[in-house]
Parts: sequence; C-alpha cells; structure tokens
Amino acid sequence: MPKSPSQKLVDKHSQLTHSENMKVVSHVQREENDWWLNTLMIKSYDVPFKYKRKKPYKDLKGAMINITYYPSSDEVAGVAFEFMKVVRLKIS
Repeated sequence: MPKSPSQKLVDKHSQLTHSENMKVVSHVQREENDWWLNTLMIKSYDVPFKYKRKKPYKDLKGAMINITYYPSSDEVAGVAFEFMKVVRLKIS
C-alpha cells in the first residue's frame, strides 16, 4: 500500500505530527504585509495552530480537518507563547 503525502512528510521529519478528523472551533485571518496569517483553535487543544497564505481562505469554523504540524513558540514582550506551526492542512 503506497504511503500518503502526509505520512511521507512525517517519516522524513521526526518532529512533525499528523492528526486526522480534528474539529475547528475558531478560525481568524488577518493581513500581515503581503501574507494572510491564519490562526485556528482546535477542539480539545489549548494551543493555537498558525499558518500563512498569499490569499484569504474560506472560513474553516466547524470544519473537520486533517492537519500536519510541529510545535513552535514566539516571544512577545519577553514572554514565550507556544503555538503549532501548520505544514499541511486538508479538509476531511
């Protein structure tokens, strides 16, 4: 059986995590320079999932998604904030 593209990514990069059938509770998009920064909140997770796109994307609130991500953090005013950096997202 051939491997899916997401499984190939996870096999190649050990820090990646792939999850399927996750429900989006909140989806916010905002423009930042020439990019659209998207932030997702997923049911049962306290950490935001972030990704960038060149164009705005349809609202994902309430959608079931398959997502490939890795943990990351930003520092704002000397305080570290954890988030998940999305590498691949697909509506399931």
